[in-house]
Amino acid sequence: MKKLLFPLFCLILINCNKSENLANESPKEMIMSAPKGEDKAFALQAPPPPNSISEKTVSDDNGSSTRQKIDTISKKIIKNGEMRIQVGDIKRAQNQINEIIKKNKAYIQKEEFQNTDTDENLDIIIRVPHKNFDALVNSFSDGVGSILSKNIFSNDVTEEYTDVSIKLANKKIYLEKYRDMLKSVVTTKDILEIQENIRELEDEIDISEGRLRFIDDRVNYSTLNLSLYKEKIRSSTTSKVGFGSRFGDSITEGWNSFVAFFLGAISLWPFFLLIPIIIFLWRKWRSRKKK
Repeated sequence: MKKLLFPLFCLILINCNKSENLANESPKEMIMSAPKGEDKAFALQAPPPPNSISEKTVSDDNGSSTRQKIDTISKKIIKNGEMRIQVGDIKRAQNQINEIIKKNKAYIQKEEFQNTDTDENLDIIIRVPHKNFDALVNSFSDGVGSILSKNIFSNDVTEEYTDVSIKLANKKIYLEKYRDMLKSVVTTKDILEIQENIRELEDEIDISEGRLRFIDDRVNYSTLNLSLYKEKIRSSTTSKVGFGSRFGDSITEGWNSFVAFFLGAISLWPFFLLIPIIIFLWRKWRSRKKK
């Protein structure tokens, strides 16, 4: 009985050593030791990055520093606004706005001016540092003109930013593993498969990095859509401008109406030439009728 137990004990020890060696074997050694054909192709296919990756996965592969960075991500809040202001003079209001923009270290992204028969509109898109956004809005609210509408809104994108950051970190880890694999393979088929996986990961990494840059830009710089409005024809019920300004506008509009009527009458001069001819023919026809 003892003679049978001793060989059995030796076999158990040998199997345990093989299991430990297989567990400690690196991905490169597994690829090189894998059989040719389908088994080797299966060994080359590293698992793709999962759709939702936990913080623990990142910390296990890339050390504790990655998890610390993700845990310490500050709040990512995008703050934007819209304002519409009625002014008495577009040019004077524009000069005031330029001073306010300069004071708050902002800049004009887009500017569009429209001049119609009834009003003037100046639409400006302003980008301002996040910390100066409230001061900029308050400056426009005081002294520039009468506020017709104001809409301020915020969007918290911290969750999206954290999720994209975690996925990006894991994709970079997988990319390095694929590049290490590429140094060990020898067959053309395996090289092409790994290069295709590397190309797909690089594209996904570029998209993720671009998304993070876009979010950072929107967080660091707020956007304000400012519209300046001046009406040319004002009524006492809707206008918020003083009586003197409305009186002057009424005189101007009256003169413009007279000029428009006079020019319209002049444009009808061919019809005025027909009047004497019509009168002459009518008198001639009447004289013949009497005879």
